[in-house]
Amino acid sequence: MPELPEVECIVRSLRPWLEGRRIEAVEIRSPLAAAGDPEPLRRFLAGRRVEAVRRRGKFILFELDAGLCAIHLRMTGRLLWQGEEGPYTRAVIRFSHGPLLLDDIRQFARVYAGSAMPEPLERLGPEPFELPAAEFCSRLRARRGRIKPLLLDQRFLAGLGNIYADESLHRARIHPLQPAATVSSRRAERLHNAILAVLEEAIAAGGSSISDYVDAAGRTGGFQLLHRVYGREGQPCPACGTAVQRIVAAQRGTWFCPHCQSRR
Repeated sequence: MPELPEVECIVRSLRPWLEGRRIEAVEIRSPLAAAGDPEPLRRFLAGRRVEAVRRRGKFILFELDAGLCAIHLRMTGRLLWQGEEGPYTRAVIRFSHGPLLLDDIRQFARVYAGSAMPEPLERLGPEPFELPAAEFCSRLRARRGRIKPLLLDQRFLAGLGNIYADESLHRARIHPLQPAATVSSRRAERLHNAILAVLEEAIAAGGSSISDYVDAAGRTGGFQLLHRVYGREGQPCPACGTAVQRIVAAQRGTWFCPHCQSRR
């Protein structure tokens, strides 16, 4: 699933093409993409002007001259500017200078549009880059449960997913199953700094292309080459040389270094 860095890269690649442009027509080829009846979505979007393209958590947002369009790519969705239509094209947003395609082999991606904020967006927690370290630490101490599942909870922190939770916990030297409330203030601040550093580096590298991700121009990312633990089971930890282990946390594969991230 595209996480915050990948979605940010998609947004940045779309801005030059879409901001200030008017939507001419919308084709919804799968009702699943519209999360229901596609006709109201088509009628609402046709003729709207895109004032701004931005990100909120893992959502791509088009701020319109009246209302909002939000797109969540979920597991395998892709937004492709002037892409080639194919059997997995689920929606097409047409502009005078080209089409924007939503491709999704598994049909999990969703398009929301309306005059009000879509309900899934209202549940999102704060953005990592907008959350001060002190508030992050306070929120951490107030929550029960293990640290890795908490970082995946979009109500706690918007945009973080499996890849960047593992990478951040490794840099902060925190075991993924440590109870969140037991993380000391010093280590919580270290985790906050690690999250921001990992996200910034991933954005600069164009995101992580592991299976399906490309930006709107079809470019792959390069941060997967810099992963320290994610997907590297049995390979040496770049910090200490210990073999990286894989466990399951919150029903998600989780990679960590048992030496650097011991439960001591």
